[in-house]
Amino acid sequence: MMEQQTSVKAMTAHVLTQLLFAQEELFILDVRNTSDYEAWQIEGHRVVSMNIPYFDLLDGVEAVLDKIPVKQKVLVVCAKEGSSIFVAEMLADVSYLQGGMKAWSEHLEPVKVGDLRDGGAIYQFVRIGKGCLSYMIVSGGEAAVVDTLRMTDVYEAFAAKHQWTIKHTIDTHLHADHISGGKKLADRLDASYWLPEKDAEEVTHSYRKLEEGQEIQVGATKIAILPIYSPGHTIGSTSLIVDDTYFLTGDSLFVASIGRPDLAGKAEDWVGDLHNTLYNRYKELPEHLVVLPAHFGSYMELGPMGVVSALLGDLYRKNPGLTIADESEFRHIVTHHLPPQPNAYQEIRQVNMGKLIPSEEEQQEMEVGPNRCAIHDK
Repeated sequence: MMEQQTSVKAMTAHVLTQLLFAQEELFILDVRNTSDYEAWQIEGHRVVSMNIPYFDLLDGVEAVLDKIPVKQKVLVVCAKEGSSIFVAEMLADVSYLQGGMKAWSEHLEPVKVGDLRDGGAIYQFVRIGKGCLSYMIVSGGEAAVVDTLRMTDVYEAFAAKHQWTIKHTIDTHLHADHISGGKKLADRLDASYWLPEKDAEEVTHSYRKLEEGQEIQVGATKIAILPIYSPGHTIGSTSLIVDDTYFLTGDSLFVASIGRPDLAGKAEDWVGDLHNTLYNRYKELPEHLVVLPAHFGSYMELGPMGVVSALLGDLYRKNPGLTIADESEFRHIVTHHLPPQPNAYQEIRQVNMGKLIPSEEEQQEMEVGPNRCAIHDK
């Protein structure tokens, strides 16, 4: 298929991500249908967004010209880029989002979180359009990838660029909001794929049991990854303490919220486990641990250079999910006041069990929209 020829400027998802990380001013004209826009849109610290559906602009853009700033970056956005190119060509000095919201949903931006002992490091892969976070832990030329996303080529390319060998992929739980790439990446690279056994009762493919009491080592310098059983979001959810410094909490604890227990249809059964994990097990851990979650719900959680993190002690003072004094109130909040479930979450669970094998296009459609794994997500 021939590429569409256009005179307007394309902005890639990478460049847009860097603008948002730097908190630069940006005006977005989103020409998708209003329902799609209201469900899921690009947001940022200094982003102003306006929605005018494409079909309202077919006869010209004169009616909106006075609403578009002239001394600011302007970006036109649609689902797959075609409509935004059409509108951008009628405007002056604007860009369109290359690949549209489809590309935005799938973009991963690697950012360095910090160093580990003996030259090791940990990187966070920010899927900014979806709110997903995954991690690469590296040491001595080896790497482990945690909560791997579907776009496995990004991890392979990043590791190859630095001449690292991926030896492990780890899922902290059976995901319901996105399709895991952990098994796929492990099979491609002859690496070990780890998954909590209690989440794997219906899984059809092979895995290594991720369980408390083990120690997964990365590199000759032996960076230790210690699993901590943390049920509640799922019955098998397992957090990871890395190098006695970083605390990968999966979908159990986020910077601004906590995980929801209902995505397997067992909220009433698992809410007690979630309360025990958050108010007892995690409470016993050192406050200096740097919490690195598997998701974020808002651009407000993005820190310097895009890193999403917080000290465990700080979260116990300000995270609304950790400051509910009464357990009965906690149970009510996390079982009765929940946001809508992620798109196609039941089918996504089936894919991650190996029971469904959808096409690439079907996988993309399943993952459209925000993750909504937290009880405070909109």
